[in-house]
Amino acid sequence: MHADTRTRDWGEDVLTLAVEVLRVLADPTRLQLAGLLLDEERSVSELADTLARPAAGVSQHLAKMRMARLVTTRRQGTSILYRVENDHVRQLVIDTIGHVEHLLDDVPAHHRPIQAVTS
Repeated sequence: MHADTRTRDWGEDVLTLAVEVLRVLADPTRLQLAGLLLDEERSVSELADTLARPAAGVSQHLAKMRMARLVTTRRQGTSILYRVENDHVRQLVIDTIGHVEHLLDDVPAHHRPIQAVTS
């Protein structure tokens, strides 16, 4: 899954597009949206409810993410469902959050054992 980066002879077009992808993700709402779409498809209204944001604003964020090919859509009846575009986008989001968790905590959340929920 990891691309061969040993040569590091990236062309200007690759670097320019990579910076644009990172710029799109460099927004807290868009990064949250990407995180919510890692493992399941969701509609704009589901995402808006989860984030307690107006659907119109969420839709605008998703449009930018779609233009950057970070998310893709599928129609189900009258709903449009969004999901992350591919495993590379998924890994980018996971690695970014994981890196930040390492910066902020001696034992980051992703290294802690999952605790069972008791009722």
